[in-house]
Amino acid sequence: MPAIVPAALRRGSLSPRHLPDLVFLTVAIGGLLRLVQLNAALCWQFVPLIVLLAGGYVGGLARWERLGWWGRPVWLGALLALWSWITWGMPAPVAAGYVWLALPLAILALRMFTDRTAIAVVGVITVLLVLSVARVAGTLHPELVAPPAAAVWATVALYRSQQRLLAQLRHTRAELARGQREAGRLAERARIARDLHDTLAQELAGSRMLLQAADRDWDRRPDLARTQVRTVVDALGANLAETRTIIRDLTPPALEHDDLAAALRSLCARATGTPARVLFRTEGEPGELFPDKAAALLRVAQGLLANAREHARARHVWVTLEHGDDATVTVEVRDDGKGFDVASAISPGPDDRGLGLIAGRERLRALGGSLTIRSAPGHGTLARATLPLNTLALAGSR
Repeated sequence: MPAIVPAALRRGSLSPRHLPDLVFLTVAIGGLLRLVQLNAALCWQFVPLIVLLAGGYVGGLARWERLGWWGRPVWLGALLALWSWITWGMPAPVAAGYVWLALPLAILALRMFTDRTAIAVVGVITVLLVLSVARVAGTLHPELVAPPAAAVWATVALYRSQQRLLAQLRHTRAELARGQREAGRLAERARIARDLHDTLAQELAGSRMLLQAADRDWDRRPDLARTQVRTVVDALGANLAETRTIIRDLTPPALEHDDLAAALRSLCARATGTPARVLFRTEGEPGELFPDKAAALLRVAQGLLANAREHARARHVWVTLEHGDDATVTVEVRDDGKGFDVASAISPGPDDRGLGLIAGRERLRALGGSLTIRSAPGHGTLARATLPLNTLALAGSR
């Protein structure tokens, strides 16, 4: 499980998954303000405990992975102990609000434990809740303790149902993605078959006819036969080069065993110091990206990086792989080089820079993406290659 609060703040959004955390902090901070308003000596004794409770909750979420399987139960036990201490010791009017911290704590138990253990921990939380309500009300009347206890278990049932639906949704998304990948592979096979038929097969058939003619003319017209053989040799050389191009374009070697981030990191590591220093970083959480889109972004990034190194005379190049909240993936290449006039440069020139930019833009456009370039003489260059995530990847279900 990721670090919940920092991830939510970093993405600038709050998903329903984080609502229990928001409830916890709202109740804790609201009670703290109420204690400050009462301004009684007893109230001030609980202010540090409430700050410790809220800080411990947020700190545990932020270090969820580091806590490990044994540290999380200890953390939850400490939160329950602090919660019980606060609700039992503070004035009844304020403690009544803190009783409802049982809801986010129960959800936390469901996130942390498996089914039976989670139910047992929720049972303990319910007992503490009932005792706290009885202490605040001064009596253990069923009409007072039943509603909050029922609210806890109803929340547990809704959360478990939501988790089952999310699991089914993830499974369905994976099945759909596999189906679309298979369809993409079949379409790619058909495209390759067409390319081979229209190029290599036709050329090989023509070369075979020339060789057959050369064989017939070898004794009677040897000069013509040699000319035909040389024509076949030249054609086969061109066919070999075209075959290598097709093979090279199918799958970039860097993506055969690594994902896009690893391939870009390796590309930047090889490029650094020649002559610019190339720095790479990633932002956001990766989503589902088909191999053809990853290959397109890698190819465009190679071209942009080559432009920055060879033409911009940059000292530093910054490459960023950004996974956006709007279901897009962006590779940004920024340099501190000499810059150029974008309007006049997007055209084939002697150094093929304009041709490379046009080819990159067309490659991305064919996949529903875009290539934007901002530059001015003497002010460096910023290029952003953007592609949408797979259309069958459902946002917010990661």
